[in-house]
Amino acid sequence: MGYKTLPTICYDLHSHSTASDGVLSPTALVQLAAANEVDVLALTDHDCTDGHAEAAKAAVVAGIRFIPGIEVSVSWRKRLIHIVGLNVDGADAEMQAGLSELRVKRERRAQEIGAKFEKIGMPDVYEGACALASGVLSRSHFAMYLVEKGVVKDVQQAFKKYLQQGKRCYVGAEWASLEDALSWIHGAGGQAVVAHPARYKMSRTLFREFLKDFKVLGGEGIEVSCSSHNREEATLMASYAQELTLLSSVGSDFHSPHNNWAKLGRVHALPEGCVPIWQDWNES
Repeated sequence: MGYKTLPTICYDLHSHSTASDGVLSPTALVQLAAANEVDVLALTDHDCTDGHAEAAKAAVVAGIRFIPGIEVSVSWRKRLIHIVGLNVDGADAEMQAGLSELRVKRERRAQEIGAKFEKIGMPDVYEGACALASGVLSRSHFAMYLVEKGVVKDVQQAFKKYLQQGKRCYVGAEWASLEDALSWIHGAGGQAVVAHPARYKMSRTLFREFLKDFKVLGGEGIEVSCSSHNREEATLMASYAQELTLLSSVGSDFHSPHNNWAKLGRVHALPEGCVPIWQDWNES
């Protein structure tokens, strides 16, 4: 399964701003996307749509197409899965009610994480994370604070040492059900896409079961090309997409210009045979 040359139109359908755990404002994010020659950008902040209006205005000025999106936290068989929604109506009341509940769960989890840090002699971590979060509070803000204080060298080390599952300050949560997440996205007029699927440490059998559940509930797509996928993983995800007749998406999962592994607009083109998620989008 070979790789095509980069398409004429550059799509990046997974990015984050200061509305969740990104470091750039929606305006600055759009400006960087334009500078990186992105033609179509989706803002997909975690469990909130607060950045949409600002990003949409900035996109008009920058001359790029803006796709309003969301990244919903889902629990499936006690595993955390992220589902991206593309072309969602941020004004949809049912979706916003569901996202509001998720943000309450995020805040409760953050307080519990803070308590765990306090128990190991780091009492200021919760307040420090809150100070860095202008939007939805996430584990990434805890990681950024630990970097800022010199406790760890980078965000990745913060997760590996303290914040990922099995580590001292990890706190799990029960997020939205897969059924509810897809209902919110579809009710808001969007398409549902499995985000960065190679990150989920599942056997191929279990992952196929998840994808079948996802498709039965109306899920449309899977991120085939993203910053956390190497070419072998992208090829594997493309094979799942073709096997299960899912559309294929691309996205950098951009959070910060300082993350060399996730550059805005810098993802591989889709492998041969993939049907892109944007195939039926109005290109006006």
